[in-house]
Amino acid sequence: MSQDKSQLDEAVAVDPNLPPDPSRRFWVTAACAVGGVAGVGTAIPFVSSFAPSEKAKAAGAPVEANVSTIAPGTMRIVAWRGKPVWLLHRTPEQIKDLSKNDPELADPKSERPGFTPDFAKNEYRSRKPELLVCVGICTHLGCSPTPRFEVGPQPGLPANWDGGFLCPCHGSTYDLAGRVFKNKPAPDNLEVPPYVYSADGTEVIIGVDEAPKA
Repeated sequence: MSQDKSQLDEAVAVDPNLPPDPSRRFWVTAACAVGGVAGVGTAIPFVSSFAPSEKAKAAGAPVEANVSTIAPGTMRIVAWRGKPVWLLHRTPEQIKDLSKNDPELADPKSERPGFTPDFAKNEYRSRKPELLVCVGICTHLGCSPTPRFEVGPQPGLPANWDGGFLCPCHGSTYDLAGRVFKNKPAPDNLEVPPYVYSADGTEVIIGVDEAPKA
């Protein structure tokens, strides 16, 4: 599937509990298999950012995304540099439970270089606790993990599952901060891209580092 097809800019919502097809790569998964019903029962849309052209986005132009309309417990996806970027509005309960996973994570403090900018080296891996912004590509072989926000035992997941993401290709699992669990094929946490908030806090601008202080 071509990354610049207009279909990638249309909203999709597909049940994440459908059996995955491991042969698909991340854009197929992002457009056709990612998404589903979040903890509060709202589907996950794939939305476009309207300002940059597809060519400009592929070249690395910043992408603006409105985050003020993302309901708690739901996620939205935008395209940046040909990659799916997840915007997850975590609920207070999801935020509170993040620290419970630390003993089971491969890199709970995001200390390994390359995937986490300094501003996200915290428990939430984000600028604000409620919003996770990360690249939805598994750090193993480039598949796109599927949201599994429902808590509890499910196929391919542990009995004490607190919500997160499951890679359909080789079974790597990530928590709701994009941190990979131990003893999984994926070697690192999900990538957090550079981003900043707009002045009024309603948008994130992906691909822009924090403005240097005078």
